[in-house]
Amino acid sequence: MDARSSYREADVRGASPVRLVVLLYEQMILDLTRAVQAMERHDIESRTREINHAITVIGFLQGTLNIEQGGQVAANLLRFYHTLRTALMEAQARASKQVLADQIACLLDVREAWLEIEKIEVEKSAANSPQQSRTSITTVESHAPKVWNG
Repeated sequence: MDARSSYREADVRGASPVRLVVLLYEQMILDLTRAVQAMERHDIESRTREINHAITVIGFLQGTLNIEQGGQVAANLLRFYHTLRTALMEAQARASKQVLADQIACLLDVREAWLEIEKIEVEKSAANSPQQSRTSITTVESHAPKVWNG
């Protein structure tokens, strides 16, 4: 196992739920960046593998949503994931680097919102107790970008 993989594995083991979401967004961004690079090399197999992996991650994130408890935020995320999945299938079918670049930009925006939530979670945890606090879905709503809200 290389040093990067060891670091990533250690990061995941002790991660809060919000940190895990951030890591999944980072994985999708990496997958799509690699898919763009594969397109530039005309490597269809690698492009397909990377896009498929990103779609698998989207499916995992969708599966963790609780629409009843999460309300409008969860519904917005569900819509975002559906739109993202559709765009990735389009990018694959058309071999479009531009579609992938657009989705990477969206993922970076939403990842930034999750990083803000993580920052708040860490601050609350440090202020309240050594026990990790749970971030409410309303915190997600107040910090999530509105890019995918329409």
